[in-house]
Amino acid sequence: MNSTEPKAPLSKTALIYASVDGHTLKICEELAGVLSAHDQPVEIINIADFDGDLAPYDRVVLGASIRYGVHDKKIIDLINTRQKELEAKKTAFFSVNLVARKPEKSSPETNPYVVKFFKKISWRPDMAECFAGMLDYPRYSFFDRTMIRLIMWMTKGPTDPRTVKEYTDWEKVEGFGKRLVNL
Repeated sequence: MNSTEPKAPLSKTALIYASVDGHTLKICEELAGVLSAHDQPVEIINIADFDGDLAPYDRVVLGASIRYGVHDKKIIDLINTRQKELEAKKTAFFSVNLVARKPEKSSPETNPYVVKFFKKISWRPDMAECFAGMLDYPRYSFFDRTMIRLIMWMTKGPTDPRTVKEYTDWEKVEGFGKRLVNL
């Protein structure tokens, strides 16, 4: 290549996330680190602050945590109102939930929340992934702690209200980031 020829612009990635307790943001920061290490521009955007403009991005990654069995409504609204724009770009989706701590429920094809999510919407990203989240009982409100303890009891997880446990497989997050580099 001649040094006077213009270089193709780098793909810019939007990592748009919805998080209840901040763990989805932590995963986005890890993904952004992987993309940045490969000289790929990236912007992390909280869905609450997103202006709806997808035009500046070649790649859009949506990440959402689960609370009480559902992904954030704002992520779903973004998908439903901007589906045609999303379909014209390279896209990925990831879900963060405690059910994904179980190996048999840690893929988009086997995680009940992700399966249910994709049954309710018609958009299909180029890539999808599930990550186990973090259990942090002391941080939760009384109501959330009580409800999550009940859910964990039903799913044979820890119920001690002092439990703080991160289930995220960071190597899996890094691997997803590397797949994003080539998307």
